[in-house]
Amino acid sequence: MAEWFMKTTIGNLVDDAARQFATREALYFNGRRWTFGQFQKDVERAAKGLIELGVAPGEKVSLWMPNCPEWLHIFYAVAQIGAVLVPINTRLRTADLQYVLQQSDTATLIIKDHSGPVDYLAMVGEVCPEILRQDPQALSCESFPELQRVVVLGDNQCRGTWNWDQVLSGPARVPQKMLEERRSAVDPDDTVLLMYTSGTTGFPKGVLHNHNILGITTDSINRMGMTPNDVVLMYLPLFHAFGLYEGALMCWQAAARMVLTETFDAGEALRLIEHERVTMLHGFDTHFYDLTSHPNCEGTDRSSLRTGLFASGMASSVPVARRAQELLCPTITGWGMTEVGVGVSMSFLDTQVEDRCAGSGYPLPGYEFKVIDPETGESLPAGTMGELCTRGYAIMQGYYKKPLETAETVDPEGWLHTGDVATIREDGCMRFFGRYKDILKVGGENVDPIEVEVFLIAHPAVEKVQVVGVPDTRLSEVPCACVVLEHGWQLSQDDLDQFCRGKLASFKIPRHLLLLADYPMTSSGKVQKFRLREMAL
Repeated sequence: MAEWFMKTTIGNLVDDAARQFATREALYFNGRRWTFGQFQKDVERAAKGLIELGVAPGEKVSLWMPNCPEWLHIFYAVAQIGAVLVPINTRLRTADLQYVLQQSDTATLIIKDHSGPVDYLAMVGEVCPEILRQDPQALSCESFPELQRVVVLGDNQCRGTWNWDQVLSGPARVPQKMLEERRSAVDPDDTVLLMYTSGTTGFPKGVLHNHNILGITTDSINRMGMTPNDVVLMYLPLFHAFGLYEGALMCWQAAARMVLTETFDAGEALRLIEHERVTMLHGFDTHFYDLTSHPNCEGTDRSSLRTGLFASGMASSVPVARRAQELLCPTITGWGMTEVGVGVSMSFLDTQVEDRCAGSGYPLPGYEFKVIDPETGESLPAGTMGELCTRGYAIMQGYYKKPLETAETVDPEGWLHTGDVATIREDGCMRFFGRYKDILKVGGENVDPIEVEVFLIAHPAVEKVQVVGVPDTRLSEVPCACVVLEHGWQLSQDDLDQFCRGKLASFKIPRHLLLLADYPMTSSGKVQKFRLREMAL
C-alpha cells in the first residue's frame, strides 16, 4: 500500500533548508549567527569527521552536553551517516549515566568537558577510568564492552579521549562521494533515535524511533501556522523530546530562525524575546510560570509573540495557562509522550481560550485516540474518565532490548496504552488529567519513583522507602520520600540530599522527607500509595 505521507530522512532537512534559504539566518546563540548555508557546511564537516572516526551505520552515538550549536551539528550529522543518536539528559549523574551507556550499547560517547560547576568529563572518568590511561584509538572499557571512543568538546581532555576539534580535522580525508553514499543508504524506516524515558520497571527504558517522526512535526508546523518568518526561542533542552522536536526538527523543516540558549533563565528569555523579536516560545507550566512571574515581564516588549505550545493540561496548570494568554500570547495546548512520537494532539490557533488552557487538543492526522477501562480493556463512552490509548504511524518501534515491556505497552492491534487518565469529548477534544502509573512530572521531567526507591534503599538508615509526588507551585510536583528507618538510625532531609547529590539527577532527588513507623496497607498486603500522598500533603 502506498504511504499516505511523503517519507524522508532527518538528514535531508539541512540540505532542503539550505537549498531554499541559504542566506537567511538559521541560528542565533550567544551573540553568534549562522545562515542555513553555513549551518549545512558545519553539519557536513561533522558528518565526515564522524565517518573518519569510524562511526558505522546503526551504531549508537550518545550525546551528553547542554544546548549549543555543536549539539545540533552532531544530531544532524549522526542522522546523515545512518547512526543512531542517544541523547542523554545533562541532569543525570554517574548512576544514571552508567545505566544508559550500558543498556544502549553505546559505541561513541560525545560530551562537553564541563558546563558551569558540572564536570561531565570527571563523571565519565569515574564510571570509565580507562579513559584516564588508555590510547583513544584502542579504548577498551570493562564496564562498557561496546564503547570504542569518547569525544570531548572543550579545552579539557583525558589521555584516552578525542577532542572535538581533532574530529573536525578529519573531514578533508573523507571524499564527498563517501558521505553521499552513506546518506543515500539511509532509509526513512531506519532507527535514528534511542531516547530514554522513565518507566514502571524502576529503570529507564530506551524508546526507538525512525525518521517517520517527521510526519508529526510536519503536521505540528501546519497546525501552528509556522513559516520561515517565525523566530523560535529554544531554551528547552535539546536532549528532551520536546526541545528536539519543537526545536531541532521543526525549525529546519519550516526554515524558521532558532534563538538558542544553553539553559532556561526567565530574565534572559524575556530580553531575547524583545531583542530578537521572537514570535514563538514553548514550554511546560514551569517555564510559563517563571516568565509571567518575572519582574521584567510587563516591562518587556512582547508584541512580536504570536503563539507557543503550552505542554500540560493538568488542572494544576490551568491558572498558569490563563496568565500566559494575558501576558504573553495565545498558546496552543497539546499532549504527548516519547513513546508516541512526542506531541500527537494539539489545539488550533482559533480554539476557544478555555480549551487552550484546560484541554489537550485534537489528534494529529494519522493518529486516533480512545479511552478504556484499564481493568476490562473496554472502550468507554465520550466524557468518561479512563486510560488513554493511542495509535498511529509513528508509534515507537519498541523499547530497546525490552520485548516484554514493549508487548505490555503496545497491544496486538497497535494501540499504545499510555497509563494516562483522560476523557474525550464527543467532538474529539481530549483532556489529560494525570497518570494511572505512578510516574511523577517534575518541571516537565519524568521521574519513576521505583528508580529513586531502588537508589535510596542503599542508604544504611533506610529500612523501607516509598516515593510519592506532592504539589509544587513552580515544578507542578516534586518527589517526597516516605521512609521507615532501620532501628536506631536517624535521617534528615540534608542527609538524604547529600546521599543523592552527584549520583541522581537533581530533579529526581526528594524535596521532602516523611518519616513513618510503617505504611498504610491494603488487605492483600499492598502499600496504599494514595494514602501516602494524603499523609505527605
